[in-house]
Amino acid sequence: MRIDSHQHFWKYHPIKDAWITNEMQKIQRDFMPHDLYALCQENNIDGVVAVQADQSETETNFLLQLAADNDFIKGVVGWIDLCAENISDRLLHYAACKKLKGFRHIVQAEPADDFLLRPDFCRGISHLANYPFTYDLLIFPKHLPFAKTVVEKFPSQPFVIDHLAKPDFKKANFLEWEKGIRAIANHQNVYCKVSGLVTEADWENWHIQDFTYCLDVVTASFGVDRLMFGSDWPVCLLGGSYTEVISIVEQYFAKHSMEDQEKIFGLNAIQFYNL
Repeated sequence: MRIDSHQHFWKYHPIKDAWITNEMQKIQRDFMPHDLYALCQENNIDGVVAVQADQSETETNFLLQLAADNDFIKGVVGWIDLCAENISDRLLHYAACKKLKGFRHIVQAEPADDFLLRPDFCRGISHLANYPFTYDLLIFPKHLPFAKTVVEKFPSQPFVIDHLAKPDFKKANFLEWEKGIRAIANHQNVYCKVSGLVTEADWENWHIQDFTYCLDVVTASFGVDRLMFGSDWPVCLLGGSYTEVISIVEQYFAKHSMEDQEKIFGLNAIQFYNL
């Protein structure tokens, strides 16, 4: 089974979705399951994981309703206020939602680089241990040392790094990123999504070779058992088509065995998210 482990849905609103700037006009519109389903059929994708793009429980409930109405949405990574005093009650509430697999916070947008180390945030992470919930790390390279401290603190909590932690493909400046990614990959509770590649590249002028070095690093660091493909659709449309995004990853891993490719394109996501 082929799984796209990272994509989004939204009903576009210029205030709620202010992160979609005017240079992103291609995605300043609604993106709903019917928009993605045909693309999945064309590219032999059997299921997807819908990931939050807005930081509210309204977003979580929106995605859960879409998942209930569309069988090809196999799981949801929602949002919850992990810093809240009543985090235990909120997690208990969501524990009944079978398609809710984990949570994410947009750490990359936080003013403090060490947000992940906040005592109230870490307290929230500690409560995840009572449930089979995963946690997605949406971070930049500068956040990797703080993320490493968190995954060390919670060795039994499954974490996954979104978008390779966003290496700088435009400037090809990978020193800080590589140091951080190799260090955090030493922790077996951390996976990595091969996603968001074209999103971080020059949208109009990227080449498939631009991604080779970083893909070499994550493959060597995490191994094929802790990598999973994700499209980052529809954000990826800023730099290419859904098919092109899949092709980049397919071409890179073509030299690997079919068994390895099946892990990266589905089996690892199924295991990690318990799909």
